[in-house]
Amino acid sequence: MNDIVFLEPNKLGSVPFTTSDVIAEFAEVQHHTITRLIQQHKADFECFGQVRFKIDAVREPDARGTKYTKCYQLNEEQATLLMTYLKNTPVVRAFKVELVRQFYAMRRELTERAVARARRIPPRRNMTDAIRDCVPDSPHKNRRYKQYTDLAYKAALGKTAAQLRKERGVSKRANVTEYLTAKEIEAAAQMEGRISVLIEMGMDYPTIKAIVLRKLRIAV
Repeated sequence: MNDIVFLEPNKLGSVPFTTSDVIAEFAEVQHHTITRLIQQHKADFECFGQVRFKIDAVREPDARGTKYTKCYQLNEEQATLLMTYLKNTPVVRAFKVELVRQFYAMRRELTERAVARARRIPPRRNMTDAIRDCVPDSPHKNRRYKQYTDLAYKAALGKTAAQLRKERGVSKRANVTEYLTAKEIEAAAQMEGRISVLIEMGMDYPTIKAIVLRKLRIAV
């Protein structure tokens, strides 16, 4: 089954949600039936948080003009409540199982991201300390922090911080770490740890770049 639980924006601290049109599609129920249930029992849904929605413009074939439809965004508790209002058909039961599985998986991923981010602090600090203590002073020394950070991302994930922000649709000032998966954070941390060792060995930036991008092999 396709993804039915989302994060928007896809960052640490966001609340996982599903949508009324996704529920309608995979539970094989008319969307207007889903939206009517939400509207009829809105007070119940508000017990679990604000009932959020967006307006989608839909242009149907052979239809004049544009049709607008309201699509609700439901958090885990709201989605669970909605499922209790639906008939327990085989399709609905299968969808309930997948919905629970994906909400659980998303919560687990967010927890793993938080743990990975905490684990990244020491290697990140080691790298910045190595730059401070081992890189020769120059008018451009402060640029080295960004340069080595981008190198770590490039070597670990194939993109610089700016490229990652653009890819994930976030602002230029956003902390890109908040938009990385747990595995991506761990990969960046491992590379920062390796870079700090190479800096402490007295290697210059071009040499370190060649090594971590695997253009130059050396035993470390």
